[in-house]
Amino acid sequence: MTAKPLPLVIIGSGLAGLTVALEVADHLPVIVLAKRSLSESATAWAQGGIVGVIDEDDDIEAHVADTLDAGAGLVVEPVARHIAEHSAQAIHWLIEQGVSFTPDPTGPEGLHLVKEGGHSHRRIAHAADATGKAIHDVLLEKARAHPNIELRERWMAVDLITRRHLAAQREAGQPKPAQACYGVYAINLDTRSVEAIPASSVVLATGGAGKVYRYTSNPETATGDGIAMAWRAGCRVANMEFIQFHPTCLYHPQDRSFLITEALRGEGATLELPDGTRFMPLHDPRAELAPRDIVARAIDFEMKRHGLDYVHLNATRLGEAFLKEHFPTIYARCLSLGINIAEQPIPVVPAAHYTCGGVVTDLQGHTDLNGLYAVGETGYTGLHGANRLASNSLLECVVIGRNAAKAISQSARLQCPALRAWDESLVDDPDEAVVISHNWDELRLLMWNYVGIVRTNRRLERALHRIELLKDEVQDYYANFRISRDLLELRNLLACAELIVRSALMRKESRGLHYSADYPESWAVSYPTILTPIKTRAGNSQPL
Repeated sequence: MTAKPLPLVIIGSGLAGLTVALEVADHLPVIVLAKRSLSESATAWAQGGIVGVIDEDDDIEAHVADTLDAGAGLVVEPVARHIAEHSAQAIHWLIEQGVSFTPDPTGPEGLHLVKEGGHSHRRIAHAADATGKAIHDVLLEKARAHPNIELRERWMAVDLITRRHLAAQREAGQPKPAQACYGVYAINLDTRSVEAIPASSVVLATGGAGKVYRYTSNPETATGDGIAMAWRAGCRVANMEFIQFHPTCLYHPQDRSFLITEALRGEGATLELPDGTRFMPLHDPRAELAPRDIVARAIDFEMKRHGLDYVHLNATRLGEAFLKEHFPTIYARCLSLGINIAEQPIPVVPAAHYTCGGVVTDLQGHTDLNGLYAVGETGYTGLHGANRLASNSLLECVVIGRNAAKAISQSARLQCPALRAWDESLVDDPDEAVVISHNWDELRLLMWNYVGIVRTNRRLERALHRIELLKDEVQDYYANFRISRDLLELRNLLACAELIVRSALMRKESRGLHYSADYPESWAVSYPTILTPIKTRAGNSQPL
């Protein structure tokens, strides 16, 4: 009798995770863990679209060249080419799943393509200005209907299960079990019980770490969980200093995390000072269509120069009918806040948007730990370099997600050693939850003030010192009290904050998204920043 394969456990329910789930489910049982609702993910918030090289006037090399240019010398060219070569397949796969992109009878393959910052051609397929939601809704519906996919809402991963978590002690003379990922400890946030879930493989698809900053366009789920868990399990992490600040997040007291897509600038919207003066042509010949890092720094410069809380994005020249047709979500959201974007400019400010670094993987999503994969924003493939090109993120989710699914299907583990059960016999219920909320606020504020768009060594060193103190406080809390989502998220954010700061301190130049006032020049040749964990006696990973 053939042994039944263990389930694949996917942590995260965004585009990357659902792509893997749908591609694997015909071969393996799948469990998807979502710490909030299944619909909450960065994917659902993505407005612009997904790259597809499908226009006969466009080509793979042009997309690769644009990716390399935006990535400021740190893009791994073979990776960029692989992703570009599979971009048309990614679009076709999504259409086969049932995704409806905005049509254009005269456009390539009947699709309306737009142009965004850093792109030399119109190659962005989109669904009006809510592409991510259109994609996510379709894939989530398919996952719900698949009999081999189990979706668990309000389940949060605590830590990966590795060799040190195995229950049985090896007998004398027997070899050690292989160092691998055997599953995950996960907490049911409704019952507060923790389960050890054995897995044939584990996929980290938890998104980025934008919530480490006070102002971010990211959803509440973006707390760097996958990056932190992989780091603690002994995996390398790369390029964490490159945090992309989206240039245009809505500045409004009632809504500080609503993104204003750069597709608006692609259609002709301009960035202006309060008196109506355009400023982007002074910073880059590409003006509003320069890569995001350049636009974000320009806005930051003008805000500091003039003492402003925000600048204006003026789309009034596009006309009400055009805005309602092509940007209905932005039009409606701004109107609900009293801003008619057809008649008045939109107040905008840069906000933490995308984590260009992450867990080091290959093109199949393999990490340094056997049985562990990372896909989407959680992983670092080398595609984004020092700055992500617009709309390459959704593309990477699909291409690497499908690659990972194929690798997982071909290497499923049929059995797993006995796992040690979660032990909370020596901990109590927390009695001072204010410690968590206070430290959370302090971390996000210090990262915004000291590790933002423009950095200095002094600010970075101050940030690192305070992060180390906060880590000690939180680790003591973690060791003595029952866990909660807030505690786990803070623990993970602190790990990511330390990785960001240590990576920034290692880079003695300015490049892409990392701008240092102490080292304003760029090296002639540069390399990725790779942090490698070393193991302490307690089994915890620390920076080398």
